[in-house]
Order: sequence, then structure tokens, then C-alpha cells
Amino acid sequence: MKKNAQSAFNQSPATSKATSPNRRSLLGALGASLAAAGVGLPVGAFAQAAYPNRSIKMMIPWPPGQATDLVGRSLAMGLSQILGQSVVAENKAGAGGMIGTDVVAKAAPDGYTLLAASSGPLTVSPLLQPTPYNVDKDLTFIAMAGLSPYLLVTAPDFPVKDAAEFVALVKANPGKYTFASSGTGATAHLICEAFNAGAGLKAVHVPYKGSSPALTDVMAGRVSYCIETAASTMPFVRDGRLKALGVSLLKGSSVTPGIPPLATAANVPGFNLGAWVGLVAPAGLPQDLRDRLAKGVQEIMQAPETKELYHRIAVEIDFKQGAEFAKYLSDTKAQFAEVIKSNNIKIEG
Repeated sequence: MKKNAQSAFNQSPATSKATSPNRRSLLGALGASLAAAGVGLPVGAFAQAAYPNRSIKMMIPWPPGQATDLVGRSLAMGLSQILGQSVVAENKAGAGGMIGTDVVAKAAPDGYTLLAASSGPLTVSPLLQPTPYNVDKDLTFIAMAGLSPYLLVTAPDFPVKDAAEFVALVKANPGKYTFASSGTGATAHLICEAFNAGAGLKAVHVPYKGSSPALTDVMAGRVSYCIETAASTMPFVRDGRLKALGVSLLKGSSVTPGIPPLATAANVPGFNLGAWVGLVAPAGLPQDLRDRLAKGVQEIMQAPETKELYHRIAVEIDFKQGAEFAKYLSDTKAQFAEVIKSNNIKIEG
């Protein structure tokens, strides 16, 4: 199997390899909060529903402690309370999220196997390499839970004070400046290429193996700039080792306070890209189960503990379901496909 593009949710140095005590306590508090509120208590007609009558598996195609893992566990815990049955999180990592995703793609569409899904294996990888599943035919997209915003960052002494000056400088010097990414074909690479195209910039791509070495060289001034996840960049922005010029989401982000959207700050109208995470199931899941699960995700997103957890891991809550979710995915896929085609992006076999 070819080496795949990395998911933005699974390459950040700010997401630990093991779930931290603070995050574990927030996950526990989420379950307790939903239970105390009576959400999902099996009473009346709800208790008589045929689904679910046994435990449900939540497949997480990444190692423990990553952002997708934490979001997936919050969904599993919340849905356990809402549905009145255990939703058991199971990590099945490998091949950039494709192994665990394939398990769900080949599972029965009965609601007992769900996927904590993210951009990498479902939006980016299929555009760059063969996958063992067909995203359009094998999976049902239930609800988007949130987006990971990205920041345009430079070294503190880079000679601009804002995104407008940055665009003017780089645009006036085609080929002079460089931009880093966490790897060719990674979500960060594609978002930066999309920004460069929208702003009319010509810069040289310098790929790294992960976001940590990329950011190290940007901080040192060896590479001019990069666009990376808020989770990986914000700690360095806060301590002054990076300068943030803009955020990739159209309306800005609560997890990057005071940082303007690139759409307006850099005059790239409509620029709105991030790495999504959400709930997915096998294709053919009955509509009534899709609706119940989507409603459950919506309730979980409204819990204060969810908001606190997602803020800690730099994920902006952004609930979408049905046609709205499908349109977002289609639009994002089209943008990435155009970036890949226009820049002839290929990953090594």
C-alpha cells in the first residue's frame, strides 16, 4: 500500500500520544453531564425502539490521544448516554487512517459499527492514491462535528505586520520565498497551495516529515512561512516564537482569538478550508438511524464539556448534517482536487 497523505488531525505535536488526565476528566464530565440532564434516558417509546439493543462499536482509525481519537471518544461517550447502550471506542490505526476506515466501509449497515472520521482518509487520500474503499459508494456521512482551523505563520522577524503586507511582499517577489508543509499531499500542503493560488503567490514548497520539523524551520527563519493546524501553531504563537497572520476559516475561529480570517485579511474572498471530523457509517444505513445518530451528535455538540474539550484540542465546533454536510464535503473535495491537479501533486509510492 502506498504511503498516504497525513490527516491534519493526526500530526500535531500539541495532541499527545496518550489521553491527558485533563482530557480524560473532560470526557468523563461529558458523560455525567448528559446523564444528569436526562439525555437519552430509556423511557417511554424511546425504550421500545429496536435500535440499539446491543453495544455499538466506534472505530477510530488513529492511535489514542490524537485529536480524532479524542473527538471520537467524546462522541462514543455521549451517544452511550443518548442511545442507552454502550458505544465502545476501538482504535485501529494504520495506513494513514485507511485500515480502520475500511473496516467500517465493509461492515453491515445496521448502526452497530460507526466511524470517527476525518479529512485525511476520506477527503484527501482518495484524491492522491488508491484506497480499499469507495468513499461515495461504501460510506454514509451522518454528521460533521467540527473543523480544525489552520494558521498562516511566519518567524517573528519576518518583515510584515499583517496578512495584506505579507501577500504584497511575496507576490512582488515570485519564487523568492519558501513555504513548509508536514509532507507532500498532506492537508496542510493542500491548504497552503490553495491559499497561494487564491492570493496569486508563487513560492517554493519545502516538504517535511511532520509538522514539528516544518515549524522548527519556520521559527528559525530557514523557511519563510507555512499554514499549519491551530493545535500545532498556537502554543508557539502564544509564546512569541511564531507570528500568526490569519486563520483559514471564513468566519475566524474561537480557538484562535484575535487572529483575522485570511479571506478578508489577505483579500482571498471565500477562503474557507480546514480539516473536518465527524461521524460516518457504512452505506445503506436506514434513514431513521441516520437521523437519530445525527440528532445525538448535535446534542453532544451543545454540551459545555464538549465545547471545553474541543477548545483544548483546537477544534472549532461546526455541526452539519444531511445535505449541508454533503455539500461541504463536495465543495472541499473539489477545491483539493483542483489544487492537486494544478500543482501536479503526487506522493511517493
